[in-house]
Amino acid sequence: MCSRKILWAAVALCAAVFAAHQFSGGSTTAAAAANARIPGVPVRVASATRGDIDIALKVVAHTEAWSSVMVRARVSGQIDSLAFIPGARIRKGDVLAQIDARPFRAQLDQTRGNLASARAQLGKAETDLQRYSAVLARGFVSKADYDSYKANVDLARASVQTQQAAFELGQLQLDYTRVVAPFDGVVGAPLVFPGAQVAASATDVVSLNEIKPIHIVFHIPESSLGALLELRMRGPVQITARLPDSHASLLGTLDFIDNSVDRSTGTIALKGRFDNDDAALVPGQFVEARIPTQHLKDAISVPVEALQTSDKGAFVFVIDAEGKARQRFVESGPSADGRIVIIKGLVADEHVVTDGQLSLTEGVVVRIAGSG
Repeated sequence: MCSRKILWAAVALCAAVFAAHQFSGGSTTAAAAANARIPGVPVRVASATRGDIDIALKVVAHTEAWSSVMVRARVSGQIDSLAFIPGARIRKGDVLAQIDARPFRAQLDQTRGNLASARAQLGKAETDLQRYSAVLARGFVSKADYDSYKANVDLARASVQTQQAAFELGQLQLDYTRVVAPFDGVVGAPLVFPGAQVAASATDVVSLNEIKPIHIVFHIPESSLGALLELRMRGPVQITARLPDSHASLLGTLDFIDNSVDRSTGTIALKGRFDNDDAALVPGQFVEARIPTQHLKDAISVPVEALQTSDKGAFVFVIDAEGKARQRFVESGPSADGRIVIIKGLVADEHVVTDGQLSLTEGVVVRIAGSG
């Protein structure tokens, strides 16, 4: 009897321990489940907006001198001196080099003497003709002699013209001993030095680039040409350029469209004119150019991050009035400045998810963590 009481007491104790354990475990599971409940999937959202959008292309371009020449001497001779600092900005008419002018001065003095002699001969011939004209009427000289004196005047006058031309040519050649800049620009390194012999129109003296204004050269796909031409018909097309290591933008205008498309690349060359007053651009640099190709009026757009793709097409997640994510398939258009045009599927002021889409499913409750 005693043994049976002890057995029942042991069973009761085990039951109590088991019940306590079950109660404790159930409470822990419930707490964990409660803690796992989240009020919504955190996402970032943005509004679909309606307004005018300029569609633009961003391309890599390079700078090109407005005009570039290789300056050469126009007469042959020996370089006496150079009158420029390599890399310096010079003005039109500034002397770049001086050629030994002594032979040309001597030649000019000779032609000056020849011209004076020809003028003297003309004066004598005119005096003789005047004198013989007075006695011709009296019959003291023959008509043949008179005609001979008259011809002498014509010959002397022609000689004066010839010597005058020779003198002007000699003066011009003397002037050409000063090699001058044909326009404002920046000079390069000298290609000849004092003492070198140069040949007329054959020896390069220095390169000269005009950089105010300056061109940037780039290519766009032929598919964008039609919209660009239509845009250009409305007025000047503004181009923005930016150096790779700079955040400052430079403004210019489109001033050249090539007359044919490159068949190998399917692109066409364009040039933009930039005043470059501060000389920030130099020939040969690479820049990022932005050129507008289309102006869309009253277009719906969203941040490009909102657009997702699937095997069924492009879609966005729209937040409805109950705070739930709804998958909406849309028809997208071109993009510009971080926004993409939605042609069909959205209306203005609807909220679309821009971050957190990977955690969303149709109809899930969301918690807006921020807007973008």
